[in-house]
Amino acid sequence: MAAISEEKRGKIEKEAREILKKFSSALAKVKIPKMETKKEVGGFREEGEGKKGDEDFRKRMFANASEKDGEHIIAEKKTW
Repeated sequence: MAAISEEKRGKIEKEAREILKKFSSALAKVKIPKMETKKEVGGFREEGEGKKGDEDFRKRMFANASEKDGEHIIAEKKTW
């Protein structure tokens, strides 16, 4: 690899500083719009009675369940 002379090195450093100075002045002119933050909290449901479930679906699910305990279906838990 060829060595760079001190004169050439100084010239490269001077060019690099000029490029950085131009770049920083160009960045100073850039205007970024201020981001507005949402202050309200959402995603909560209203408490109440809720919707009535489909009785036909419930009957079919319990009819197909191999193990059940009164009002609960006993299901196997998968271990991965």
